[in-house]
Amino acid sequence: MSDHYLWVKAFHVIAVIAWYAGLFYIFRLYVYHVQKQGEPAVTATLEVMERRLLRGIMMPAMLVSVGLGATMLYLQPALLKMPWMHMKLGAIVVLLGYHGFSSYTRKRFLAKDYFLSETACRWINEVPTVILFFIVIGVIVRKPG
Repeated sequence: MSDHYLWVKAFHVIAVIAWYAGLFYIFRLYVYHVQKQGEPAVTATLEVMERRLLRGIMMPAMLVSVGLGATMLYLQPALLKMPWMHMKLGAIVVLLGYHGFSSYTRKRFLAKDYFLSETACRWINEVPTVILFFIVIGVIVRKPG
């Protein structure tokens, strides 16, 4: 494994951590948004926080994560032959969908269309944690090969 690959991998992990920070927090903000929907001053603050989180942290971190992940696959194409990588890529597709749903939810909430309940937002907030378990266990606890 080259030093170049290890540097790419290190920055990939950093970007994933930044992306995950946002994934863990966005639906928590939506819980508060639904709770306070009758308080315009509070929802205005939450809308700013949601926009900054999605556009300023989550989107750039997602793009860097995916870009560096693709770079690692380019540098080590044999990874694509490993079953754990297929599972990881599938989990990433789910995370990308979650990220997209987060943006969709924000747009609906901006329009005062609270189509999700507080309870639904709480449950949806757990999705990244479940995916994290699959990814980490799949990558760390695997058969050599």
